[in-house]
Parts: sequence; structure tokens; C-alpha cells
Amino acid sequence: MRLSSYFLSVLKETPAEAQIVSHRLMLRAGMVRQCGSGIYSWLPLGLRILKKIENIIREEQNRAGAIELLMPTVQNADLWRESGRYDGYGAEMLRFKDRHDRDMLYGPTNEEMITDIFRKSVTSYRQLPLNLYHIQWKFRDEIRPRFGVMRGREFLMKDGYSFDLSKEAAELTYRKTALAYLKTFARMGLTAVPTKADTGPIGGDMSHEFLILAETGESAIYFDKSFTEDTDFSDFPVNYADAEEVKKYYDKFTGMYAVTDEKYVESEFHAAVPPKKRAQGRGIEVGHIFYFGTKYSAAMGAEIALKDGSVIPAEMGSYGIGVSRLVAAIIEANHDEKGVIWPKTVAPFHAVLMNLRPGAKETDELCETLYAQFTAAGIEVLYDDSEERPGAKFARAELIGFPYQAVIGPKGAEKKMIELKNRKTGETHELSPEDCVTFLRKELDIYHLPQAFS
Repeated sequence: MRLSSYFLSVLKETPAEAQIVSHRLMLRAGMVRQCGSGIYSWLPLGLRILKKIENIIREEQNRAGAIELLMPTVQNADLWRESGRYDGYGAEMLRFKDRHDRDMLYGPTNEEMITDIFRKSVTSYRQLPLNLYHIQWKFRDEIRPRFGVMRGREFLMKDGYSFDLSKEAAELTYRKTALAYLKTFARMGLTAVPTKADTGPIGGDMSHEFLILAETGESAIYFDKSFTEDTDFSDFPVNYADAEEVKKYYDKFTGMYAVTDEKYVESEFHAAVPPKKRAQGRGIEVGHIFYFGTKYSAAMGAEIALKDGSVIPAEMGSYGIGVSRLVAAIIEANHDEKGVIWPKTVAPFHAVLMNLRPGAKETDELCETLYAQFTAAGIEVLYDDSEERPGAKFARAELIGFPYQAVIGPKGAEKKMIELKNRKTGETHELSPEDCVTFLRKELDIYHLPQAFS
């Protein structure tokens, strides 16, 4: 993509309403623009990041055996009355009437709708287990939306729902999902700490939040240092079909204690974790999973016929990931004073190609050569072919946070060499076009990276 034909709206000044790093950088780098209180448009740069995060989530959900569908954003209030949640959910739910005077709502979550789909489609034990998910926009009318997309009113979420015949089978699905979440966040360059959590309005008695560590985190967290020092979630060998292996890894990772509520520190955390392994920090919630048994299936008649002819309500769980929130959370965990430092798996482009002397024959020719080679090799590149001075180009590249900067100036063009800089480490290499492509393909591991648009 050439910058001259791309829609990139970078701000020189930080808007006054931006209180945290991710909000400031997302506005300045032209990822989002506010349309209303807690409501944002996603501009092309931000949308590319959002789609890559989506696709990582989708790949790991599919790998764990979940099946994707898509449910609507608008729901009928009668479904929520069946479950008993319509009146109790609170003012966060946006309620309205359609032209036929029917009570409707903009979905904050989908337990009722997925239960309705299930009860109309599944009747026999032979059809279970079943794990369904979708990636869809939600709306919760926060009284004080703040921090940009970190706590907005409209947000993109992956929510999944499982149906099993027994508590034991449902707990296995819960464990599989927990491990899939750890792998998902690791692929985004994050270490997510699973912590025991309250179930809130979702219900049930088994729940974990997944928190990533960041100085600006909303929750105080006490955790086992093993999470950040000894564990590589990205590579653990989980065979999701093997219940014993799933349980082994689940017990290992959730057995590393972490708590967010200080009242548990003395009784649970301090009792389980030796002093030298204790750590304290702040966490940002990026995922939440629940096992709630038959709360919705019993209330809404989602029943399964067994082999002996008896009928039982399905055992259920639900599993959420804040997709749009993750964009902000990743920035909070990966930035410096100059801008964002994107992990390669979620960066909007793998590299920026900067022509420091546009219009000069040598630099133009070498830039065109490298741009063509990058594109052919599957390296996503934004070619900065603007007429701006070099300082402005470097500042913009640092602000946006491309993992690599390929710089071509008059001296380099004369030698047919490119200066390649790693945004995170600052390390530079002087390479020929061919070596530059080879180096980046190896560093980026192109075949294992998600694409912005599948």
C-alpha cells in the first residue's frame, strides 16, 4: 500500500479528552475517531489491527473445536424475560420499541439468543458436545464511558457458548477454552494471567478472568511470578481431544495462583505461593469465561433426550474475549515515549518503507524495487512515498509502531543498500533488497502470521 493512496489521518496534537496512553496513541495515529460518547469509527489502520486480532481468535477457537456462527445485534426482549434477566440486567442494557410496539434491546451478550437457537435445533444426546461462537458488536450503556475503546459503549466481542450432557463434560470444555485463550493471547505477544472471578449477571459458580499486565491496568493483581518468568503459553502441546492432557495443562496454568481482591491475599494467595515467587502489579481484563450449568437451559427449555428416553437440560458455559478492547490493551503493554511498538502478529503492516528523497531517480528506483519484492513475498508494507521531510516520516513511523522500518536515502541508494531498523530493539542492518526480503521473511515467519483480511 502506498501512503499517497491510503487514508491515514495522523494528529499532531493529543486530544484533551484522551486520558490514557492507548487512547492518545489510537487517536494520534489515526486508528479511530470518536463519533459519540463511547462510540468510535474504526479507520483503515485501526481496522487492519482489529481484523488481525479477530483472525487469531478465530483460528484458536476453530482449533479447539468451536464452530462459528453470527447472531444479530438486536434481540427480542421476550427471550430475556424467559431467563429472568430482562428486568434485572440494569441500565447498561439499551432498550427500545420497534414500530409494532414490541420490546427490543441492543444485545450486551447472547446467552438467551444462543439458548433459543439451541433448543430449536438440538434435541438428541448424539448432537453433543456443541461449542458455538461468534464475533459481533455489543452495546452496553456505560454511565461514564472513558479511556477510548478500553471502556466504550459499543465494542466488538468474541462470545462463545458450550452445551454438554454432564457437568464433567462441561468442565472439560471449560478447560479447553481456558487453554485456547492462553494460546490466543500469547500469539498476540501477551501473557494473560487467569484469575478466579465473580460471575456477575452472567451467573454460575465457576469463572476466570484473563488479565494482561500493564501499569495502567484497572485492577490490582497479585500473581505467581511463574506466569511471566517461566511459562511459554505459545507453544504448549495440547491435544484438545485428550481429556487427561487438557486437565494436566489446565491444572498447571490455573494452579499458578493469582488474585485481584485483597481480601483473598492472606488466606489463599499467601498460603499457596512462596514469598520469593510473589509479585504485584496491575491488570487489564481481556477475557472472561463462565461455567453456569443449567441456569439458562432449564429456564428456557433447552433439553436433551438421552438414550433411555429421559430428558435433561443441557450443561452450559460462556466464553468472552474483548476484541476491540484488546487493541488498546496491547498498546498499553507495548509502547514507549515515541509511540506504539506492535507485536508482529497484530501490527497493521509488517514494515514501513521510507523514501527519504522522493523524486530522485536512484531512491525512487530502489524503493520501487523493494516495494515490489516485499509485496511479492507476502510482507505487508506501507510505502511512505510522501514529499514530507525525513524527520516527519520517522516521527510518524515511530508513532504508528511498524515492527520494521526500511529506510532508503541517497547514500544507501547509491550503494543499492537498505537500512532496516527493528522498532522494538532499535537494532539496524544494512542489507541489499534481496537480503532484506529474506531477513524479514525469516523474522516475521510469514506463513504463520494472520492476515488483516482473510
